[in-house]
Amino acid sequence: MGKIIAVANQKGGVGKTTTSINLAASLAALEYRTLLVDADPQANATSGVGFDPKDIENSIYECMVDGINAQDIILQTNVLPHLDLMPSHIDLVGAEVEMINLPNREEKMKDALRPLAELYDFIIIDCSPSLGLITVNALTAAHSVIIPVQCEYFALEGLGKLLNTVKIIQSRLNENLEIEGILLTMYDVRLRLSNQVVEEVKLHFQQLVFDTIIPRNVKLSESPSFGIPVILHDAESKGSISYLNLAREIVEKNIEVLNGTGNEEPEDAAA
Repeated sequence: MGKIIAVANQKGGVGKTTTSINLAASLAALEYRTLLVDADPQANATSGVGFDPKDIENSIYECMVDGINAQDIILQTNVLPHLDLMPSHIDLVGAEVEMINLPNREEKMKDALRPLAELYDFIIIDCSPSLGLITVNALTAAHSVIIPVQCEYFALEGLGKLLNTVKIIQSRLNENLEIEGILLTMYDVRLRLSNQVVEEVKLHFQQLVFDTIIPRNVKLSESPSFGIPVILHDAESKGSISYLNLAREIVEKNIEVLNGTGNEEPEDAAA
């Protein structure tokens, strides 16, 4: 059973998609079978690994709303041999309205993804910047969540709200959901504020904070325009090295799962 990890924060511009793309690519570069799931109607993760969302015929939208088999929409990326994509499309923006009267509407993504966990070592879900039904679906499907936090003052304000949402999901929909870690992003060593945010987050959340901190990096910003992860744009850049370090940190944390001795599902969840 592979590990399903959602990357979520209702605040925009904190590095969710950048983290999803480059963490998935780094795990694939380490030769772990990895599926990147684009659960954001903006479809930036889809274009970020070389696909034009306009050319996508079937996406995660069809899986959740129409019940299409998830395996039938998975695309093999040309960027890395161990990296696959479940694409998104602008149609996903209407999914929340269309799913409102469906039974078990919060579990549609779980129904689609959980069978795929046997085929991959890691499934990384890029969530949209909201706490709507699609993000709730992602958190219900996931085993854990990574929370990117920008090293700026206002980024801290929404963190408590997201953690409260995680608690609600744990109590009502997914009791096994864990916080994989809080990831500090867009760190600028020259700014006193960045260092203050790092200190404050580590003080309040301690062991939940990843050791790896993602710096502001030009190559990270450039790589989406080429439709490739930063590891293929410039493997020696600080951004690339940081995401490889994050991937190694996550692998080390989940070594029991990868060896098949952890992350055992309850019978009702595995069914």
